[in-house]
Amino acid sequence: MGTAFEAERSIITTYRKRIWGRFVRGVKEFSMANDGDKIAVCISGGKDSMLLAKCMQELQRHSLTKFDLEFICMDPGYAPANRAKIEENAQLLEIPVKIFTSDVFAVSEKLRADKPCYLCARMRRGFLYERAAELGCNKIALGHHFDDVIETLLMGIIYAAQIGGMLPRLKSTSHPGMELIRPLYYVHEKDIITWSNRHNLQFLDCACRFSARVKDDDSLSKRKEMKKLIESLREGYPNVDINIFRSMYNVHADTLISHDFMGVEHYFTERYGEKKDEDPV
Repeated sequence: MGTAFEAERSIITTYRKRIWGRFVRGVKEFSMANDGDKIAVCISGGKDSMLLAKCMQELQRHSLTKFDLEFICMDPGYAPANRAKIEENAQLLEIPVKIFTSDVFAVSEKLRADKPCYLCARMRRGFLYERAAELGCNKIALGHHFDDVIETLLMGIIYAAQIGGMLPRLKSTSHPGMELIRPLYYVHEKDIITWSNRHNLQFLDCACRFSARVKDDDSLSKRKEMKKLIESLREGYPNVDINIFRSMYNVHADTLISHDFMGVEHYFTERYGEKKDEDPV
């Protein structure tokens, strides 16, 4: 039996509880795949998006819900070896990926040479929406997982002085009729790593030139810092990651000084018929 079959089979057998069950739970709970949908599964070349592609293929085969899939990958300026690795893994796992090119790496690095990652991510998403729309899709699926969700929450608090999460579904404001979904929302990164190691799969990490220059300096990667912080907290509180995740379901807005809802700020003094006098220091 080939690698593709073994990798697919293990998702619904060996990893039925840790990966498949959590994947299906997220898809069902958040209504991510519906009859008539055409979903573009976005492949970055990393372990998360490759697992997502296999899960979506399995779901399409076994679900009573009828939807179509496209598998798209944007080459934003990869080195030839990195693009070849994506093509090799896609063939190995029998993922019929369609690769298109762009100059995202070059443009984002030119405009934001010091910190190009945010701009790069936004530009990449825009290109993915456009390509998906050209293929007749109404949704794009990204490989963000459980750990991405809690790391994003903590990064917002620590580095941006804000409380904001990562939603499992998001309607695009710049591409009408398009929606973003995150089917791996409940899947833990450690289980994705275990799955890929079990089948001796070697995937890309971030393959841009900026990451290559700073790969030895963890201080430049806030997400890596969050991973280390959570690991250190887990030593004393084994369920700390679960509790961080669940906190997004238990937000008591009446205890907050201020909160933003749909672009409108609500200050706590509104409840007393008073107006906000000044911005906080």
